[in-house]
Amino acid sequence: MTIKIGDRLPDATFRQMTADGPAARSTADLFAGKTVVLFAVPGAFTPTCHKNHMPGFVANADAFKAKGVDAIYATSTNDVFVLDAWQKASNAVDKVGVLADGSADFAKAIGLENDMSSFGMGMRSKRYSMLVKDGVVAQLNVEEAPGKADVSGAETLLKQL
Repeated sequence: MTIKIGDRLPDATFRQMTADGPAARSTADLFAGKTVVLFAVPGAFTPTCHKNHMPGFVANADAFKAKGVDAIYATSTNDVFVLDAWQKASNAVDKVGVLADGSADFAKAIGLENDMSSFGMGMRSKRYSMLVKDGVVAQLNVEEAPGKADVSGAETLLKQL
């Protein structure tokens, strides 16, 4: 079943790079008591993700914070080391955090997994953006095609706030 507005995020564990190396972060750690933007990409460094999706959230980070957003996170089924490199290459440090969902456990738990095996990419996440308030989905924008970042882009979500 696909997550929808009004649903609570399921318990899941992401991996996030810290000064001491990779660390586990639960949905409770990341979303409880906060207003958070979460967007998902099929793969870091892939063309749409790297050139279209991430840049909009980096450019609008201050605008989101001005509207009461506590944190912005990008998630992908890449490993924590790839996401750490992608965050740095995207000039997103201190603007957009990155959460590794390497085995697609979170994507599957919210019903937004995307089997891209026919492209040699394995199980990935669908592209989406959401606003989460204290662990509950307040806005949800899911792209129909993985190569587009229109419905799930930063500008769309920012207008919904």
